[in-house]
Amino acid sequence: MTDNTQRERDLQIYRQLLHLWQTENPIKTIKLQFLLASNALLLGFMQLSGGLIVANRPLMLGGFALCLLWTLSIGRTALFQKAWKIRLDEISRRYPDDEYFQLLDQRHALAQATVWLRLLGGISAKYYLLGAPVGMALAWLLAAIVAGSR
Repeated sequence: MTDNTQRERDLQIYRQLLHLWQTENPIKTIKLQFLLASNALLLGFMQLSGGLIVANRPLMLGGFALCLLWTLSIGRTALFQKAWKIRLDEISRRYPDDEYFQLLDQRHALAQATVWLRLLGGISAKYYLLGAPVGMALAWLLAAIVAGSR
């Protein structure tokens, strides 16, 4: 295979991987929004039903289970996005001087952003995408324990 043929093949693969990588972002966002909305509804139902009382333990344990499932779902989406990114990086290393293959390398551009934006925007999504459902699951479990001890 000639160098040009290999480059064209890599370019096609890179485009497809880039598309796959990009499509995971809105999926993660929607999953997080539904997690937050469903937890808000569960919390509202719990409050309307008397709050931290033993009778609401099934609702609390349901919230715990829901958050655990959401953690797995969001984790799987994040894992596949990471897999696409690893493959994109592998291809881009073969063409360090080709701008098209360096589209995702934003180090220079990010360094020019304001400090406060780099601080707030520099937090990896994996921390809040996976931290939020884990934290909410633990909160529901703690609520069930507290309600049971009253």
